[in-house]
Amino acid sequence: MHGMALKIEIIGSISELDASSWNALTDGSPVLSHAFLSALEQTGCVGPGTGWQPYPLVVYEDGRLVGTVPQYAKSHSYGEYVFDWAWADAFERNGLAYYPKLLSAVPFTPVTGARLLSRDSGIRQLMAQVIADQLQRLHLSSAHVLFPDPVSSAVLEQAGWFKRHGVQFRWENEGFAGFEHFLGRLKHDKRKKIHQERNRVRLAGVSCKRLTGLEISAEDWDFFYRCYENTYLQHRSTPYLTSDFFHGIGRDMPENILLIMAERDNKPIAAALNLFGTDTEGTGTLYGRYWGAQEYVPGLHFELCYYQAQEFCIERGIRYFEGGAQGEHKLARGFKPRPTCSFHKIAHPDFAEAIEQAVLREAREIGIYHDELEEREPFRRC
Repeated sequence: MHGMALKIEIIGSISELDASSWNALTDGSPVLSHAFLSALEQTGCVGPGTGWQPYPLVVYEDGRLVGTVPQYAKSHSYGEYVFDWAWADAFERNGLAYYPKLLSAVPFTPVTGARLLSRDSGIRQLMAQVIADQLQRLHLSSAHVLFPDPVSSAVLEQAGWFKRHGVQFRWENEGFAGFEHFLGRLKHDKRKKIHQERNRVRLAGVSCKRLTGLEISAEDWDFFYRCYENTYLQHRSTPYLTSDFFHGIGRDMPENILLIMAERDNKPIAAALNLFGTDTEGTGTLYGRYWGAQEYVPGLHFELCYYQAQEFCIERGIRYFEGGAQGEHKLARGFKPRPTCSFHKIAHPDFAEAIEQAVLREAREIGIYHDELEEREPFRRC
C-alpha cells in the first residue's frame, strides 16, 4: 500500500527526467532507454510539428521516480505499425474527432517491451487507470498501448482494455556453434538457397564488416544515413528519423549499436543498423532496424539484414534476433512467427463496442494466419 506521498504528473519531455532513474524502471531494452527516447526529442524526430507530442506519465513516491509511461499525444497514425486508419475513418464519417489520441509506444519501433514502467504492481495498475481517466478529462477519443510485454499486458487486460493480436518474426539462437551449425538445422532446400544467396554476394565482389560502438565513425554514420534516406525515397516516402538522431545514439549509447557495412572495391555500398542489449532477465536480444543501399546487388539485403546479424548473435551468445514487422520471407531464413499484441481503450461507448467486435473477428483471422505460418517452418523434423 502507498500513502499520500504519491505524486502523479504529465510532463512535456522524457529529457526532463533523470536518466538513471528512468533506466532503473525499464526492462533493459535499448529502445526504452533514456538515451534513445530523449534523442528522438532532442533531434526533432518527435515534438512540435511531428504529430508525436511527448506526454510521459510519471509517478513519484517521496520524491523518488517509481513509475512512468512513455506516452505521446498523436495527431495522426503514422510510425506505429499497428494500423487504426479504419477506426479514424469511421469516427470522421460520423462527425467525430479521432485525433488527438494517446499512445504508449516507442516511436517508429515495433518492438515488444515494458510500457507500464514500475517495479510495483500497484503503481502499474494506477498508471493504467490514470491513462484511461485522461480520455474523459482531456476529451480524447482513445488510448492505445502498442507491443506491451506480458506484465503490462496483464494489467491492461485486467483493467478492461481490449486486446488486439498481431504477428512478428523472431530468430532464436539455440546455442549454435557457428552459422553452418544453424544452417544444418534447416530443411535442405532452405539451406541450399541461403548458400546460393551468400555465394552470389561474394561473387559480386562484395565484402561485409560489422562495426560496434565507437568503431563507428562520423563518416560511417553519414553514409548509413544516405542509405537509410534512399530506402524511403525508393518508396516515395519521407524518413521519420534525422541524421542528428543517429549520430546522437552513436555517441550516447554506443554499447548497444551494431552497424553492418557492405563494400565493393573498398567503397561502401550498403549498410544495416541493429540495436542490441540484455534485458533484466539476462536474455540478450538484437533488434534489426534500418537498412539501405547505394547499389543493387542480388541477395545483399538478406546478407546484411539477416545472415550477418545471425552470425553476430552466434558469436556474442545473443539469444534472440527480432526481425520486426511483416516479411514472410523471414521464415525461409530461420525466423519463426510469434504473437504480438496491443491494447486499446475507446472513450465513445458505441464505437468501443463496434471496434471491439471487429478486433475479435480479426483475432480469429490472425490465429489462422499464425497457424499457416507455423506449418511452413523451415526447420528439419528431428
